[in-house]
Amino acid sequence: MTTFNGHCHCGQTEWTVKLEDPSHILCHCDACKLLSGGEHTLNTLAGKDDIKITKGTLKCYDYQGDSGNPVHCYYCPNCTSHAYHHQTVMGDKIVIRTALLEGGKEFKVAAEIFGKDRLGWQGEVARTFEGPPE
Repeated sequence: MTTFNGHCHCGQTEWTVKLEDPSHILCHCDACKLLSGGEHTLNTLAGKDDIKITKGTLKCYDYQGDSGNPVHCYYCPNCTSHAYHHQTVMGDKIVIRTALLEGGKEFKVAAEIFGKDRLGWQGEVARTFEGPPE
């Protein structure tokens, strides 16, 4: 496992996260589009115990995911950068926003999820799952 440093846009919150496979999973779900204002988000999975907030605090809000279960979104209270999400359907795994990690620009794309929601003009860049990974 490798430890990466992350921070929000304004620098008010910082964290470290341990990743087994530092790579991006592109998520094309409609919720991610609404949260980011873009065509997808850059993510990876980690254990809930693998992230440590080292500066500031994160706020949380909840919404209902496609599974019908709650999703807890953790974000900077000042600039609203989303550090990670906990989809309760995934147990002790969390979804880390990899674009906020130092070195994240060098990560490869390992997979795409919610391909069914990909915008029509976007091409496939990695193995794609129509919904969440199986």
